[in-house]
Amino acid sequence: VQLQASGGGLVQPGGSLRLSCAASGSSSDINVMGWYRQAPGMQRALVAHITSGGFTNYADSVKGRFTISRDNAKNTVYLQMNSLKPEDTAVYYCKIVTSLYAYWGQGTQVTVSS
Repeated sequence: VQLQASGGGLVQPGGSLRLSCAASGSSSDINVMGWYRQAPGMQRALVAHITSGGFTNYADSVKGRFTISRDNAKNTVYLQMNSLKPEDTAVYYCKIVTSLYAYWGQGTQVTVSS
């Protein structure tokens, strides 16, 4: 399984970005899809995840601002990020979990700065 993440970039505080992560290969058995982020000097941490049944979970710091969704037909997970803050600056990684393995994407940089 290969993951291709896109959508990062530079945005001003209060702005929005939408991240996408598409899974290809033997990806017909995806259970959970999620996003993590890692800021400089910090450990990688969960941002949000969504199960195959649509159950979602968010880090407290992003609740009410970020929305995770998935398109099962396209094996793609999205992260809509609104009201971005400088502390959201990090490399964002997508992750998928199948019945056998977990896979990570290559990371996409999100920088929130004026």
